Amino acid sequence: MCGIVGEIRFGTASPPGAAWQGRMLDALTHRGPDDSGTWAADGAWLGHRRLSIIDLSPRGRQPMTSVDEAVAVVFNGEIYNFNELRPWLEQRGHTFRSRTDTEVIIHLYEELGEAFLDRLNGMFAIGLWDARARKLILARDRMGVKPLVYSLDSGGLVFASEIKALLEHPGVGREIDPEGLELFFTFNYIPAPWTIYRGIRKLAPGHVAVFSREGLTLRRYWDIDPRPEPLADEEEAVLRLRQLMGEATRDRMVSDVPLGAFLSGGFDSSVVVANMAMASPNPVKTYFISYGNDPLFDESEYARAVASRYGTEHHEIELSPGDGLACLSDVLSFFDEPFADSSAIPTYLVCRATRRDVTVAMSGDGGDEIFGGYRRYLGEEFIRYYRWLPRVLRDRLLRPAAARLPDSKGSRWLEYLRRFKIFIDGAAGTPEERHCAWVSYFPERDRMAVFEEGTAGGFKGLGRQLVGDLHQRFRGDAKNRMLFTDVKNLLPGDMLNKVDWMSMKNSLEVRSPLLDYRVAELAFRMPGSFKIKGRGLKRIFKKAFRDDLPAALLGRPKQGFEVPVGEWLKRERTFQDLFWEVVSFDGVEAQGLFRMPAVRALFDEHLRNRRDNSHKLWALFVFQYWWQHGYGPGN
Repeated sequence: MCGIVGEIRFGTASPPGAAWQGRMLDALTHRGPDDSGTWAADGAWLGHRRLSIIDLSPRGRQPMTSVDEAVAVVFNGEIYNFNELRPWLEQRGHTFRSRTDTEVIIHLYEELGEAFLDRLNGMFAIGLWDARARKLILARDRMGVKPLVYSLDSGGLVFASEIKALLEHPGVGREIDPEGLELFFTFNYIPAPWTIYRGIRKLAPGHVAVFSREGLTLRRYWDIDPRPEPLADEEEAVLRLRQLMGEATRDRMVSDVPLGAFLSGGFDSSVVVANMAMASPNPVKTYFISYGNDPLFDESEYARAVASRYGTEHHEIELSPGDGLACLSDVLSFFDEPFADSSAIPTYLVCRATRRDVTVAMSGDGGDEIFGGYRRYLGEEFIRYYRWLPRVLRDRLLRPAAARLPDSKGSRWLEYLRRFKIFIDGAAGTPEERHCAWVSYFPERDRMAVFEEGTAGGFKGLGRQLVGDLHQRFRGDAKNRMLFTDVKNLLPGDMLNKVDWMSMKNSLEVRSPLLDYRVAELAFRMPGSFKIKGRGLKRIFKKAFRDDLPAALLGRPKQGFEVPVGEWLKRERTFQDLFWEVVSFDGVEAQGLFRMPAVRALFDEHLRNRRDNSHKLWALFVFQYWWQHGYGPGN
């Protein structure tokens, strides 16, 4: 795992060794503490920070060039099928100088041109300069595991693994993008291609960008297509899934450095650990974050059951409110842009603890989005029954009753009532509108109340448009449309972004077998009912691996990985003081973005347990922290 940067100028080349180029590279030291390198020729400059995983020798250094130096590449990630591609390339006359997957990329491009991406199976962000064609190729893996951002101006293009590197370049501005702002306060993250900065864009997953004298062109080189050979038999689906998960896990266990696994106590990470244990001659090292005795968050008994069954070398890291608060500045100051998924905190802590022993960790990321693990997916299952009810009953009884229900947490019954309230609120719309309502942490009516009129008036409903476009793009059934939308939006924008940030801050590489694009293709050849039916979530995935795991994991309710921000706001005076120190600082009103009385009203409602406003308050807190301490204007 590494960090990559680059700059291409046609006619007005930046001088190699320019001060900002060194600063861009230094900004990514955490991604690659083992080595660094640069390469420059005729208006092209590439830089690389290395975290050594495969071929630890100097032969693995980047930037790497072809023998004739007509092709130069910087690459972040892992190509899992490089050992299969190499013999094929050797048979076609290519000679290798290292054992790296990076060199396979060069020879594959020489052989196939831009079609080389179709042959790669892995997680990657690639910057490749073709000196003969005078073009730069930027590519991001199909599922969006590894990030890639860029900034374009009239004279050239700069790219990097992270925004913080681009901001070291004098030509990259810090003007806030109002569209990025709206999307953050819709989803708690900013999906590709947007960022919080008007002049910086994310390359979307499964996309390639080609920059030449003619300008920049973008195209999608891969997508999930449900049409080929639909699987209509559950037994065949189970057999294919077991075979593919075993293969994907073994592919990701290739490493020249120590390897372990996150074990959350959930079904997905437990399946990964089970497959690892069955493929490894040695005990697997597993790592778990514990919340002590909090029944709403703690999963330790389930993690221990899996660890015991497979004889893993199990490590538990207990998280107290003090631990979470102590690392807040480390976590929040690292974000390149506002990001309000509070599970970044335990993700950071488990990555930090894991990195003490290993350099590579396996995870279960992707299972909920691909196979339907979130409770909100049941909303579409229940909506048909809700629609059978007479309209008068819905409009005059259920909706008014739901509006009066408590919207707070603290017990399982309160949580059920809160979910019912959310369901009723979104039930009246189209499938796309319902989906957007159920994934929006800051509902539109609350955003309009909290933002100043001038800012709120500029919002365009981008979240609804994005979700609607994704629903329309997928031609499968309604349940698969929901999953497709989350695989394309939520998964790379939130889950994978979080894991990349927090693992790379600790110089730890994270791999997930469930993110093998072949797993996604297989899953979307199945009807949605294979995954979601009645009250059953992830049906086919659980059916495939139920015999490999303790029975207690099969029927248990899903628990999130979030920290209890709501309870911190109510009970932890230290966090309350910090919240108002950040949110009430003198510059908030000068921003001209928020109505402070509305912010205080949200806080008071939450403190009195009238509404659970934890997600909204956390988003406001994170945004203001980023504005003050991160990379906002004036920093």
